[in-house]
Amino acid sequence: MIQIDVAPAGDDSASGTPERPFATLERARRAAREAGGEVVVRLRAGTHALTAPFELTEEDSGGEGRRIVYQAFGYGTGEQEQVVVSGGRAVSGWREEDGVWVADVGDLDTRQLDVDGRRAERAGIDALPGEAARTVTGYVTDSAAPLDWRSPADVEFVYRGIYPWTEARCGVSSVDAEGGSTVITMARPAFDWAVDLYNSAWEGQVQAGPGLPTRIENDAAFLTEPGTFVLDRSRPGHHLLRYLPRPGEHPERTRVVAPALETLLRATGTRDVTFQGLTFADATWLRPSRKEGFLHYHGSGFYDGGPVDKVVVVEGQAWVTVPSESKTIPAGVVLENATGVRFEGCRFTRLGATGLGLIGGSDLTVRGCDFDALSASAIAVTGSRDTLIEDNRVRHIGLDYSGSPGIALLHTQDCTVAHNHVSEVPHCGIVAGPGQGTRILRNHTAGTMSVLADGGGVYLSHPQGDTHDNGAVIRGNVIEDTRTPYNFGLYTDYGAAWVTVEENVVVRADSTAVLQVSPPLENVVYRGNFFDADPMGSDAVPEGVTYEGNVISKEEGAGAAAIRARAGLLRDRSDELGD
Repeated sequence: MIQIDVAPAGDDSASGTPERPFATLERARRAAREAGGEVVVRLRAGTHALTAPFELTEEDSGGEGRRIVYQAFGYGTGEQEQVVVSGGRAVSGWREEDGVWVADVGDLDTRQLDVDGRRAERAGIDALPGEAARTVTGYVTDSAAPLDWRSPADVEFVYRGIYPWTEARCGVSSVDAEGGSTVITMARPAFDWAVDLYNSAWEGQVQAGPGLPTRIENDAAFLTEPGTFVLDRSRPGHHLLRYLPRPGEHPERTRVVAPALETLLRATGTRDVTFQGLTFADATWLRPSRKEGFLHYHGSGFYDGGPVDKVVVVEGQAWVTVPSESKTIPAGVVLENATGVRFEGCRFTRLGATGLGLIGGSDLTVRGCDFDALSASAIAVTGSRDTLIEDNRVRHIGLDYSGSPGIALLHTQDCTVAHNHVSEVPHCGIVAGPGQGTRILRNHTAGTMSVLADGGGVYLSHPQGDTHDNGAVIRGNVIEDTRTPYNFGLYTDYGAAWVTVEENVVVRADSTAVLQVSPPLENVVYRGNFFDADPMGSDAVPEGVTYEGNVISKEEGAGAAAIRARAGLLRDRSDELGD
């Protein structure tokens, strides 16, 4: 086995030995490619700052019985070193203006900020001032307050709950005084797209496009809460970062990092590579700041123009408009068509979109990792086969894009999500869209649906195969504290078919589950589950559902306790995954 060492204070002209380590991952990658055989790249303690994404291709593969490993020095021992792979840029040169720190950051563009390891929030206000109304091009208000916005073209309107499961973002173009009113013109095409996309009818109530914003972000006029920031891009090449410090913070002692890269790691067509014990941190995602905005629809998907379809939910009573096609929120760490790649014991934090994205490929493993302080989802798997997502802790995600699920599967085959702990997320905990052979086993979700509605701790939709043998299995999960109104702790929705739901515990939800949805469920089995309240529709079970042997009780008996004991993280436990 060949060992290659990399240290933040190393030298790329050195030999890559423990005594003379390389300085960059790129230099280590080239050395690993040249070495042949088993290779372990050992990253020494500290922050490994990237100036460009770390790219791996087919030529950076293991294969033929060998594996290339990138790991923290001392991984798996008590001497493991703390290693951060960062796409951030340290901010310095602060000056103070009326208690606000101000730094000229050149052409830096970012939507996030890290202050001494803590995610800082963008400054904002909770409503459009005055008596306001929507117009064809934006909004009009009788308040003059928006005329004081310092950089109107950097201001962003947030629309939380535009559909119960949706949160959109559109930028402002300009703010002008007209007569006794203030006219706010929104950026296009985002606002026009929003008017076309968000239309619905439900119980006699018709929604036509977005209403008033629920939050307004990113202007110096909003800097009233300590620990918040704004970025003023009104002078090209001289962007101004403004930060209102918290008590005790000092510009010479406080480390401020602005994420500068959108992608930290991308592996394309790579085979048999492992990442162990690394922290991936400090990335942003700039798309929502563009004139197209961020028009979220559902889960990890957002609208990028094109046809809009009208879907009838209840004939003559309810309908909704949806995008014909959606794009997926990108990830800070991406595998594309990779094979045999593993992430073990890693952490994904302070990332401006999704943490880890798996696109295509097969035989992928994400085990024992932590995901926190993420703007979107923790893990998004699209079109992959034979993938294992096991023993991961997911919490405090979806911080900027509240419709994001903790773990999301779409068009996967034979994917297993097992023994994960998902908590404190704004919408669904675990989501599976159309796929085949999905296994959602012995996970623990808690504190899901904390912001938006119409979702669940575990949510599954569309056909999942064509027999029960290759369909989906949801077994042994504990789903508790599904918070907002209008949710279902365990939610099989929108034409789900060939699904077996058995031996789960669901407590403290608005509704434990629902058996009557549109399009209807087909070949769905609910068996041996423990609920603290009857699922909706269980009094008149529809034709496509088998409902048998389920226990309804406010008290957890021995059966529910046994399921609870086996669900959640495997770490520090001796039991094995036995499904």
